[in-house]
Amino acid sequence: MSAWNDATVDVRGGVVAAQSLGAHGPAVVLLGGATWSRDWWPEGFCRALVDAGLRVIRFDPRDTGGSTLSPPGTPEYDAEDMAADVVAVLDAFQVGSATVVGLSAGGGIAQEVAGWHPSRVAGLVLMSTTAGGDIGVDLPGPADALATTFAHPPADPDWSDRGAVVDGVVESERPYAGPGMFDEAEVRRLAGVVWDRTPSMASGSNHFVIAEASPALSMDALRGVRALIIHGTADPLFPVAHGEALAEYLRAPLLTLDGVGHQIPPASMWPEVVQAIAEVAAVDQYVRPLRTR
Repeated sequence: MSAWNDATVDVRGGVVAAQSLGAHGPAVVLLGGATWSRDWWPEGFCRALVDAGLRVIRFDPRDTGGSTLSPPGTPEYDAEDMAADVVAVLDAFQVGSATVVGLSAGGGIAQEVAGWHPSRVAGLVLMSTTAGGDIGVDLPGPADALATTFAHPPADPDWSDRGAVVDGVVESERPYAGPGMFDEAEVRRLAGVVWDRTPSMASGSNHFVIAEASPALSMDALRGVRALIIHGTADPLFPVAHGEALAEYLRAPLLTLDGVGHQIPPASMWPEVVQAIAEVAAVDQYVRPLRTR
């Protein structure tokens, strides 16, 4: 079994910890949701992409994992830095352009990379996310239960207590999953891995500060990009109408995942998702038409 190739990449004001898996084939770079380190992209999913002929790159965004940390509440970087970090990682692995796969807040960063650094983006896969700028459509807000959680958020855990933090992460992720789609054991395991690798998990909340301060993107620049939208039908944060609107605006295929919430697709759906991503990355062995539903 091939091993990850690790790299510490210099960026403005610090470093990010990156990994590459697979020596050949078109590159895909994976961008996760707010507060997520690279660990949230499952090993099995990454290896399935490699088996499909792709080279996979993932990294710890600032304030996660082994990357540079800022004090909680005061990020020492902005959205342009986060987009530029993707370019720096591609440079470190000598990749000219890649298909950028972004989930949730990572989908916002992916759109910014495509808008601000178009020559580095060969394709765009937007998962469980929404438009980063105006597309002329009124879209529904979060589900009522999630909106209530936002209005009355739980208290922060004791960030020095591993067990308390892991419990907090599990409960914070639970409301986003589709019905019957929450794998508590796996989320708990991953939360422990993240705690072990991250000196200050409290700093991850800086991603929300960055998102709120990000400038609106001019979406016209994205219309020429080869794109795919993947969205769960039970997404409580961005209801599926967000994915439908993005697909229509970008003239991109829409792959809907039945019963999936605002989350990494479950393993049972990986073959379909991997095939779809591989088609966007133009891997020769995937010549079947993209199935959408």
